[in-house]
Amino acid sequence: MESIAFGIFAGVFGMAYLSYGKKQSKLSALFSGVALCVYPYFFDSLLWLCVVGAVFLILPFVVEF
Repeated sequence: MESIAFGIFAGVFGMAYLSYGKKQSKLSALFSGVALCVYPYFFDSLLWLCVVGAVFLILPFVVEF
């Protein structure tokens, strides 16, 4: 049940990053948004969902392209 809720949470942030990346023409935010929408399908563990989600959330602030 927690993984479903976290997947929805990641999808909401993914859509926000996706729309921000599209408006501002920032590829790092755009790719992070797509990754946040897709990655919950590949992980079952709540720990890995949190770790990978945090990496994708921080990535646009660290990497600029």
